[in-house]
Amino acid sequence: MHIPGWLVICGWQAILSGSGYLGGNQVVALIALNNPDYVPQLWHGTLLFWGFILVAVFINTVTSRALPKIEVAILVLHVVGFFAFMIPIVHLAPQKVSSHDVFTQFSNGGGWSSQGLSFFVGLIGSVFAMFGCDSAVHMAEETRNAEVVVPWCMVSATLLNGAFGWGMIIAILFVTVDITAALESPTGSLGFPIIDITYNAIGSKAGTSVLIAILLFMTAAGAISAMATSSRLIWALARDRGLPGWRLVTKHPKPVSQAMKYYLTSRKLEPKTAIPTLAIIITSLVAILIGLINIGSATAFNAVISLSVSSLYASYIITETLLLYRRCTGFILPHQKHLPPSPSTISSNPNNRNLNWGPFHLPGLFGILVNIFAVAFGLIIFFFSFWPVATPVEPATMNYSIVMTGSVVVFAVAYYIVYARKIYTGPIIEVVPGEASSIEEMAPKEKIDLGMGV
Repeated sequence: MHIPGWLVICGWQAILSGSGYLGGNQVVALIALNNPDYVPQLWHGTLLFWGFILVAVFINTVTSRALPKIEVAILVLHVVGFFAFMIPIVHLAPQKVSSHDVFTQFSNGGGWSSQGLSFFVGLIGSVFAMFGCDSAVHMAEETRNAEVVVPWCMVSATLLNGAFGWGMIIAILFVTVDITAALESPTGSLGFPIIDITYNAIGSKAGTSVLIAILLFMTAAGAISAMATSSRLIWALARDRGLPGWRLVTKHPKPVSQAMKYYLTSRKLEPKTAIPTLAIIITSLVAILIGLINIGSATAFNAVISLSVSSLYASYIITETLLLYRRCTGFILPHQKHLPPSPSTISSNPNNRNLNWGPFHLPGLFGILVNIFAVAFGLIIFFFSFWPVATPVEPATMNYSIVMTGSVVVFAVAYYIVYARKIYTGPIIEVVPGEASSIEEMAPKEKIDLGMGV
């Protein structure tokens, strides 16, 4: 799991950078709407990019104790904000296109040879918009009853956001009278035709600013979640000794008298909050450095954040294919509510572990079919994630994600061969709660690493 670990970390790092980039440039486009004389510069977006990253750092560190409550508040505002955004533009739009045009007209703006090919190339944008449901997986170690709560979070998030996304797309299509004019508008040329569409629908710059502020808030919320996920991934792979400098992130000091303090400080977690502060600092600094690339070249910056789709789907395909193999070979044992403690449950050697189904899974043929569909869909997205958005292809419009993804894989393999193979033995597994009567029993046993790995 060394290569998937690297891929998923780089993918989520790209998502974090992409969230900051989208938020910063949305602000730039909003300024351009309200000030026609404004001339945007690349460094303007980068400074605002950093602002979104710093907000995410603040929420994930200073207010980390309140993070669960903040996430609940974000969910409420997400639902309320959806209706607050959609109702005005649908109700106030002076013109609407017909249902026939919305559901039967297709645009091949990329100049591809067929509408079908255009569909698959354009599908990558929708995939990027739906990222994030697996963030709950990477927060599982901090979740009670994770084997049930995490899958339900993933399913409910996908259904809710999928329904909201579909509704927003349909509504926007009905109020978009001239898509070409929206794309060529001052805000459209900055990558946000939605601002021009909203302005044309409600006819007020102030009202448009308020509605776009809702989208800005949700973009900031996405950056907060992406930082929480990215930092946990960095911490977990470092704990598994799969990253350079893993000792710095998860150094084991001498045992102290209080077992809980031992558990936290030995893994570079803040004793008061149990958050990986150093990992948060690392992921935020990487995002800030990536933002500097945008000042020199937007093309180079887009090449870096293109990892978000290709790297994550590469990691998905690997794990889903392995799961399919285990399903078909009957390697995974039936679910047991209470597994007896045994050396295999705490070993860091994957070959010594028995796999058991959790309480949330699809058994039998139906589960295999869903698994096959997931692998097939992942392969399609992975393949088209390397395609440019339009033809003819120029250096500025070329998709360099294949170079970036390949570089990540080459570096991960090289690092494993040169160094990591000596110390990396796979994900380190946490003792199932209840197998040890207390943390005091586990603290002195330094050979037993806690955590579920990547």
